[in-house]
Amino acid sequence: MPDAIVAEGLVKRYGDVVALDGMGLTVPEGTVLGLLGPNGAGKTTTVRILTTLLRPDAGHATVAGFDVVRDADRLRAHIGVSGQYAAVDEHLTGAENLEMVGRLHHLGTRRSRERARELLDRFDLTGAADRPVRGYSGGMRRRLDLAGALVAAPPVLFLDEPTTGLDPRARIGLWKIIAELVAGGTTVLLTTQYLEEADRLADRVAVVDHGRVIALGTADELKDQVGGDRIQLSVTSTASLESAARTLAPLAAGDMRIDAAALRLTIPVAGGAAALTEALGHLAAERITVRDAGLRRPTLDDVFLSLTGQRTDEKIEEIA
Repeated sequence: MPDAIVAEGLVKRYGDVVALDGMGLTVPEGTVLGLLGPNGAGKTTTVRILTTLLRPDAGHATVAGFDVVRDADRLRAHIGVSGQYAAVDEHLTGAENLEMVGRLHHLGTRRSRERARELLDRFDLTGAADRPVRGYSGGMRRRLDLAGALVAAPPVLFLDEPTTGLDPRARIGLWKIIAELVAGGTTVLLTTQYLEEADRLADRVAVVDHGRVIALGTADELKDQVGGDRIQLSVTSTASLESAARTLAPLAAGDMRIDAAALRLTIPVAGGAAALTEALGHLAAERITVRDAGLRRPTLDDVFLSLTGQRTDEKIEEIA
């Protein structure tokens, strides 16, 4: 299967700050690559270079067979982009926004109008087609923005945190649309802060930190790197949480994770169900009341924390 996106040794600096430090990745045609990383890791900078909005200081990249610098003008006709913030004109109606995009892609007036109606129907926006976008909800704007990225039916689609700010129902709806596009042959590069999103959509996941890829594989392959099972339990008070952490520390096969706000403790263990039984026995002996307990596999959140030292909900400023 040929690669739709290839990046090799991309470097981008902003003064003394290195945003990309040898970024490299490949995305085979008709697949989804999920880019995960804390804000500031270089995800958005990578997308901007691959979509011709920034020039790299060093390195080389091609998208759909076009060099992102030398062939930038021709490449733009073969990609669709949906950024973190909906890029729509709030003074136009939903239909007018999509028709305008069609005309910019030289589809002609009639085809632009037909394509706009097709996409409005696909994104469940037909009822709002003739209303000014300034009256749309945030979720409606996000759906319209993604529809705009699809007007020219591009073979490669870049989605930079496309579901940020959406409610769970709207997010699941967009996941379904993205899955349908990929099933039809579209290649997608997806940046996201939602681990469930990457787990659900991505064929492969690249974890990015400090401007380079530090791990790459399927979600299951990355989880296997972390290894082992996790005991996850919640207790009834802060004092109980502290006591549980001390009591179970000898069982931990790695660093425990304490969520004080949720009164939750996560402990990597060896031994599976036997380790859970032993842990509950120790807690009962110490008269520590357990509200809930269970055994689970590592998640992508565990992978992310292990590789970057940060949880996915930790926010630091994105450079570009």
